[in-house]
Amino acid sequence: MSETETTPTILLPDPARLMVSNSPHIRDRQSIKKIMFTVVASLLPACLAGIWFFGIAALEVLLLCTVSCVAIEEGWNKLTKRASTWQDGSAIITGILLGMNLNAGVPWWVCILGGVLAIILGKQLYGGLGYNPFNPALVARVGLLIGLPEIMTTWNTPQAGKMVVDAVTAATPLGMAPGTETLGNLFAGNVGGCLGETSAIALLIGGVALIAFKLIKWQVPLAYIGSVFVVTGIAHLISPETTHSPVFHVLSGGLLLGAFFMATDMVTSPMTIKGSWIFGLGCGIMTSAIRLWGSYPEGVSFSILFMNALTPLIDRISISKPFGYVAPVKGDAK
Repeated sequence: MSETETTPTILLPDPARLMVSNSPHIRDRQSIKKIMFTVVASLLPACLAGIWFFGIAALEVLLLCTVSCVAIEEGWNKLTKRASTWQDGSAIITGILLGMNLNAGVPWWVCILGGVLAIILGKQLYGGLGYNPFNPALVARVGLLIGLPEIMTTWNTPQAGKMVVDAVTAATPLGMAPGTETLGNLFAGNVGGCLGETSAIALLIGGVALIAFKLIKWQVPLAYIGSVFVVTGIAHLISPETTHSPVFHVLSGGLLLGAFFMATDMVTSPMTIKGSWIFGLGCGIMTSAIRLWGSYPEGVSFSILFMNALTPLIDRISISKPFGYVAPVKGDAK
């Protein structure tokens, strides 16, 4: 048999049928709009729980915050001659999360001021969606807490099932003495505080849905909640009379809302799995430190914003080395 007969024939593809494009070459059918409205749907159980416990006032806060954020974003787009962006759902999520970080009894103008802080200061000044280094809703919450401490630390008493709730103030669970609040009330949500501090079960349902749809990295909430449990558990073992139990810390405050819905923000959290563990641990340790030894009873907002600032550094130190990468030897000529 001749050499010509044994050599296989190589058929090259028709160049006219090749599609040449820039990376990424592996794409997903998910869109920003689809992702955002899936997150909105996952927040609905917690929103409904807040309305159940705090009545029409809670609904008014959620609606006013959402409408304000959408209107302010569209006003900014027209002012800067940019295309309309409200349809992508990001401003809607920011508004809902802002409302969840407020008390049902706050004045209407606080919701609008929070929308300005969230959209303008927390998002648009950096270039809009995808460029903001900090979670916009948390920027607004911290700004309002610093500027309006009395309003932001006054809580309504929950009255389950009543659409009109009396404006009777009550302490948030984290501000109460250990042993004065039952875990059952915390789990169900029948406690004072921000709308996002109520109903741990509703927040867990939404968080599990986000993990099931693979919209968030499960490493972040696990590391966040787990580190809070461990640190506060050690503190409770040392001094049970003066510190709450670790289960109390997990179920109270805005921990579950922050762990599942704000610390996992795609823009402001690390891209790598290793970085997600570092980010979650940092949030948990800082939250625990603020709760146990700081001047504020809550520490979720401050801890997430602080870790947001470290996200670029976390990505840099946690990124995987390319295959075949060899570190340069110091002193070698370039």
